[in-house]
Amino acid sequence: MDLLISILSVAGYEGLIFGLVAIGVYITFRVLGFPDLGVDATFPLGGAVAAVFIVKGTNPLLATSLAFAAGLLAGMITGLLNTKLRISALLSGILMMVGLYSVNLRIMGGANIPLLREITAFDLFSKLTGLHGMALSIALAGLVALFIFFILNWFLRTEIGLALRASGDNEKMLRGLGVDTDKNILIGCSLSNGLVALAGALVAQNQGFCDVGMGIGIIVMALAAIIIGEGLFGHPKGILSILLACFVGTFAYRLFITLALRLGLPPGDLKLITSILVVIALGIPHLRKRMRQEWIPPASRM
Repeated sequence: MDLLISILSVAGYEGLIFGLVAIGVYITFRVLGFPDLGVDATFPLGGAVAAVFIVKGTNPLLATSLAFAAGLLAGMITGLLNTKLRISALLSGILMMVGLYSVNLRIMGGANIPLLREITAFDLFSKLTGLHGMALSIALAGLVALFIFFILNWFLRTEIGLALRASGDNEKMLRGLGVDTDKNILIGCSLSNGLVALAGALVAQNQGFCDVGMGIGIIVMALAAIIIGEGLFGHPKGILSILLACFVGTFAYRLFITLALRLGLPPGDLKLITSILVVIALGIPHLRKRMRQEWIPPASRM
């Protein structure tokens, strides 16, 4: 029983934190149709910015906010590469991912930065609530996730949010109606990377260090969580169901990973298992159509 509670607790915490990453990736990939691979570097960017400011004595809450702002800036630059320089979305994300690796090293002054002796947002929350250990991690992660959930649920229903969602569905029609779709791309990319950087800042503070490689494979993890969530919710359309699908899908994915580790799977194999899960999730709909002998369009090349 204790083992089950431990597994569910770890999966619950990681589902809440990495759910923010899944929502960020959902905004670019699903809402905007913008394959932003830069989030692999934005995740450690958030951790690096938060860690450096905390080490310098900045209030952890302010440091976390600055990490979110750094993510917004990184996402804006990715959007500008696409909208102003007309570099393809895929290449814009790759360029940011490569460039931010060096930026993260510059910010931290090395490959990693420890936070074990520093006061983090989790320490402040512990003093306020008296919680410790996994209960503390879940409580703070849940509070942040709940706040982001309600903010996004409100924002995506506003005029700007509706225009943002429409940009990915039919950009040409919106341009014909005089809507500045470039602005929507910038807003979407900024918001997406801001959420990813926020998650990176919280993860770095909770684990007690930030590492330049902590974001490797984060995009694949987020896509796996999104695909699992969509499968569980049957391709959700409403804002509430989409946000819930991201969190539930991330919880289910992290639960699977936690179980795999408990069963003795080497940590080095997790990236391979994640890739296989994504391939299976993406391939099942195709195989079902082939079994029903339905027409299948050619695979997208971009």
